[in-house]
Amino acid sequence: MINRRVSKQIQIGNVKIGGDAPISVQSMCNTDTRDVVATVRQIKELEDAGCELIRLAVLNKDAAASIKEIKKQVNIPVIADIHFDYRLAIQCIENGIDALRLNPGNIGRDENVKKVVSLAKTNNIPIRIGINAGSLEKNIAAMDLPLYEKMVKSAMQHIKILEDNDFDKIKISLKSSSVITTIEAYRLMAKMVDYPLHLGLTESGTLKGGLVKSAVGMGTLLAEGIGDTIRVSLTENPVEEVYAGYSILKSLEIRQKGVNFISCPTCGRCQIDLIGLAKKVEDALKNVNKPITVAVMGCPVNGPGEAKHADYGVAGAIKEGYIFKKGEIIKRVPEEDILKELLNIINNEN
Repeated sequence: MINRRVSKQIQIGNVKIGGDAPISVQSMCNTDTRDVVATVRQIKELEDAGCELIRLAVLNKDAAASIKEIKKQVNIPVIADIHFDYRLAIQCIENGIDALRLNPGNIGRDENVKKVVSLAKTNNIPIRIGINAGSLEKNIAAMDLPLYEKMVKSAMQHIKILEDNDFDKIKISLKSSSVITTIEAYRLMAKMVDYPLHLGLTESGTLKGGLVKSAVGMGTLLAEGIGDTIRVSLTENPVEEVYAGYSILKSLEIRQKGVNFISCPTCGRCQIDLIGLAKKVEDALKNVNKPITVAVMGCPVNGPGEAKHADYGVAGAIKEGYIFKKGEIIKRVPEEDILKELLNIINNEN
C-alpha cells in the first residue's frame, strides 16, 4: 500500500482535494471559452469519461463573461486559467468560478493582488499556483541553480505573496516537459510545504509518447505518495487525458474507478484476431464506472488460468473463444460472436 504525503485539504466546488480525499482526475478544454455551446459539449463528454475538475482558458473579458452560462450547464467544478490580468480573475469569481489558476506575482501591483485575494477569500475560491519550467521569472531563470530548484523557488515566491495576504487555500503545480526535472521539483516542493499538489508534465506530446512520459513521471511521484490531483496533458482529444489519468491510478491500485482491462501480448499459439478484439472490448467498456477486471487472452492454454482473478474474460481458440468468469469457462462461441457475447454477459450483470 502507498503511504500518501499528508497535505492540507481544500475544496473546489464539491470536490475535496488533499488530506484523505481521493486523488482526482482533471483535464482542460481545448475549445474557445467564448463559445459556450462547444465548451459545454466538451465538458459533458469529459464528465461522461469521469473527469472531476475542468480548467478553461480565460483570455479576455468575453471569455470571462461566458463562465456564468457555462457554470449553469455543467456538473463538475470549473477552474479559470488566468494570466497577467487581475480583472479577469475578479470577473470570473463574480460569474461563479470554482477555482483560479493564477500566479499572484504576475498580475501587477500589490493592490491588484489584494483585490483578487480578498474576493477569493470571501467566496471560498482556491488558487492554484502553476509553475512552468519554460516561463520562469527572469531573475530566477538567471540563477545558477538546477532547473527544478528554480521552479520551487518561483513557487515559494508566489506562495509568500498569498500567505502575506492571509490566504491559504492554495494548490501547487510544477510542470516541465522533462520527466526528471518534474519529479525532482515535486519531491523538493513536497518537503517544503503541506499544500496539495497537482501533478502533470507540460508539453508531454501526442497520445503514445505523452502517455509514456506522463506515466513514468506521475507514476513515480504517485508511488512515493506525492500528488493530490492529476492531469495527463496530451496533444489529443482531452477525453483521452481522463482515460489515461485513471489508467495510471489503477495501475498503482490507488483508485479502481472503471474497468481494469488486461490482455496478453499474443504469441504463435493465438488463432484469433486478438489485437482487434482487445481494442474493441476496451473501447466498448471505456465508460463503465463499476470497478471490474476484464481479460482478453490469446489462447486456452494459459488464458483462464493466468487471468483467473478477472471478473470476466475470453480466451481465444481455433476461430472461436472460451468466455470465462473468475477462471471458470462458462461459454464457447465462434470468433465472430465473441465480442457480442462477452459484452452481453458483462452488461447484463453490471
